[in-house]
Amino acid sequence: MKYLRRIIAFAFFVGVSLCAASDRPNVILIYADDLGVGLLGSYGQKVIKTPHIDSLAEEGMRFTNYYGGVLCAPARWSLATGMHDGRIGGWQETTAGLPILRDTGEITEEEFQKRFAALKASAHPIADNEVFLGQVAQRAGYVTAQFGKLDRGFLTWAERVERFGWDYHEGYYDHRRAHGFYPPYLWRNGERFELPGNDDPHCGKMSEKGDEPVGSGGETYSQNVFIEGILNFIRKHKDERFFLYHPTQLPHGPVAIPELHPDYADRDGWSLAEKKYASMVRMLDDHVGLIMAELKALGIDDETIVFFTSDNGHELYYGPKGRFNQQRLPNGEKANLTDKKWRTSEHGDIFDGAGGRAGLKRAGYQGGMQVPMIARWPGRIKKNATTDLMSAQYDFMATLAELVGTDLPEGKDSISYLPTLLSKQQKKTHDYIVVNNHFDRMGKTALIGRDGWKLVEVDRDRDEFQLYYIAKDNEERFDLANSYPEKVEVLKKILLSNIDSERPDL
Repeated sequence: MKYLRRIIAFAFFVGVSLCAASDRPNVILIYADDLGVGLLGSYGQKVIKTPHIDSLAEEGMRFTNYYGGVLCAPARWSLATGMHDGRIGGWQETTAGLPILRDTGEITEEEFQKRFAALKASAHPIADNEVFLGQVAQRAGYVTAQFGKLDRGFLTWAERVERFGWDYHEGYYDHRRAHGFYPPYLWRNGERFELPGNDDPHCGKMSEKGDEPVGSGGETYSQNVFIEGILNFIRKHKDERFFLYHPTQLPHGPVAIPELHPDYADRDGWSLAEKKYASMVRMLDDHVGLIMAELKALGIDDETIVFFTSDNGHELYYGPKGRFNQQRLPNGEKANLTDKKWRTSEHGDIFDGAGGRAGLKRAGYQGGMQVPMIARWPGRIKKNATTDLMSAQYDFMATLAELVGTDLPEGKDSISYLPTLLSKQQKKTHDYIVVNNHFDRMGKTALIGRDGWKLVEVDRDRDEFQLYYIAKDNEERFDLANSYPEKVEVLKKILLSNIDSERPDL
């Protein structure tokens, strides 16, 4: 019945596309977790090696002006819905952690079921006519699969994951459990399966110090389970059209790894946490290499487009905390982290994961929201290409729709960047990108304009905003709000009108 549904859906929903029906590729989206744009060699990383991801860039296109969210759940909501996260619902998610209370014995199974039923009943409702990312591919007759942090990454359940458009899913239903890499069990299409050697209800979650011995937490590492499942899925569906989405935990902390990578195990001057973190990034890169090798071995490399990106900006899981919302003015009002003394184990980020940008995850500055995006499709995307096209997570839905040959649902904020990928004229672009932030009580919501201007909301109640010309100051060192008050007022009206705005797609 499932396959009949795809055939019928394809017949009714195929629209005009840059890709002819015979050219429709398999689509793989690898979605890193808290991977700063500066952690990849192709974006300037000098210490950690990422040869497989860098090969994607060498053989495809690298975006230099691409935006995620500032936090996990809203970024994933934006990706799944094709809407910017200033829309109503962008920051509404279920509360994580309930399964851990049951697994630790803090509540009984009966109490768990009672609370879980209440949580389901109160969860943000899904409209009958809402179309999610996975469904876009389903409508075109694709087999869809998701591996890793399922749904938006908070507490979910099988029926909800399926509603998002996934024919097959494997991973975590709970965001808090996903902070550990050694879960006693995971979920596969609604069925629980156990992981050998793992018995910690907290899934082997480490401390923020990251000084636990390598391999602590259990015996079966979640990412090894996922990569095995991914490769098996590709093999099974190599003769069909598929859309595979891999929202990995890597390199989200607290840091945990089965073994240190030999390149980093004996580094002098590095803390154990830094060695672990570098090994986590390297494992992510190795898994990308395994996926690419499998595509080539199966002879479907040329008919598969691979995307690599991250949900939000960089986070420090191996060094001092508390600087996520800093902006770096040249006059010394805040610590100048571009000074070499701040790039040491003792003072700050040895890897410079934000790539010199101000801010980290949770911040409305570029380090919190500007993310890598790389796309590779042999014979269709030119090698070693770069683009400064201003795009965002929510643009992936329209791009996917055009790739698989179906119409984008009406009312979405998403704009396809497939023309840019294929070196064709990009006729439709955003005037502005909106990135919302309900996390920080002081705001840090941002509006990025196509003309290079960016407005950052520092404190809405006090009417405090900052203005940057990121076309020349992407590191946001120069606040120009006092010099261009008229520009601030214009952008402020646009930004505030988009926060908690109605969804035109429903």
